[in-house]
Amino acid sequence: MSTLSTVIETIKPLDKKTMAQAQARQDRLTKPQGSLGRLEELSVQLAGIQGRPLPQIKHKAIITMAGDHGVVAEKVGNWPQEVTAQMVCNFLGGGAAINVIARQSGVRLVVVDMGVATPLASHPDLVCRKVAPGSANMCAGPAMTREQSIQALETGIDIVNGEVARGLDIVGVGDMGIGNTTSSSAICAVITGEPVAQVTGRGTGLSDDQLARKVAVVERALAVNKPDPKDPLDVLTKVGGFEIAGLAGVMLGAAANRIPVVLDGFITGAAALVAVTLCPRLRDYLIASHVSAEAGHPLMLKHLGLKPLLNLGMRLGEGTGAALGIFLAETSARILAEMATFAEAGVSEKDEKGK
Repeated sequence: MSTLSTVIETIKPLDKKTMAQAQARQDRLTKPQGSLGRLEELSVQLAGIQGRPLPQIKHKAIITMAGDHGVVAEKVGNWPQEVTAQMVCNFLGGGAAINVIARQSGVRLVVVDMGVATPLASHPDLVCRKVAPGSANMCAGPAMTREQSIQALETGIDIVNGEVARGLDIVGVGDMGIGNTTSSSAICAVITGEPVAQVTGRGTGLSDDQLARKVAVVERALAVNKPDPKDPLDVLTKVGGFEIAGLAGVMLGAAANRIPVVLDGFITGAAALVAVTLCPRLRDYLIASHVSAEAGHPLMLKHLGLKPLLNLGMRLGEGTGAALGIFLAETSARILAEMATFAEAGVSEKDEKGK
């Protein structure tokens, strides 16, 4: 049995017993029941994922994967391909938005080269697992081979397993790759069944004419490749990217280790669509940090059955939203564990008779 198949088989349903215990404690805390809204729901989900009545979040990481996309040859964006490598260097230098938010949230950042086209100098903090120097142009045929898709998925599993060995209670996912909103739009259209025009957004700030071109490019890629929506590996192979595949692998590997996964925006949402189609049980391990300004992201989340924690109009990627989501997840766990119950605090509970 392959690594991918083994991991998928390892992912189990959430622990209902610990969820019930967590909910019972939530209901006894010194507040009106439900008054902390999504934070209460989140703490119960974490309990079910970790199999602990009091979930623990101490060791936190964001895995940001980078890869280039051959579809940039179709002129679908405003930024040259070399920006992918330049931004990876910015991550390694600590100067990007994700570095700032990760530092503030006490989250370690893991930067992975899954398929950056421009050669990157070695760096002690760069994890180099390049499958190939960028995917092929999906308008001319498959973006990668099926073997490369599986390799990238299993690389993601291996990466997160390494982080588990270092100590990991929660993981966020992030991306970097010029052209990856085009690839993600294609994945979204195929798996959700929504029209391409409805799920294709402006990415890094396209004009109306550029957006129309991008929609046409995605439609052409789907016509050329005819990806099978019932076969997520076929979708990934034909219109995906190495970083998207790697992130899907991270999600599956984390769930196999009973570790919650905090999604970022549109790109990680595309990876989640692939991963959940591979293993529907994964869905319960996912936390949507925010809904991005990308047109297709709300439709992605609806298809996945996920409710975003935040709506800040963000569309940067990198894992920035995931870092904020990890902060909220940790907050929810600490409230459950550290807030006093009515009995512990000596506070009178609600008078059920209304007196």
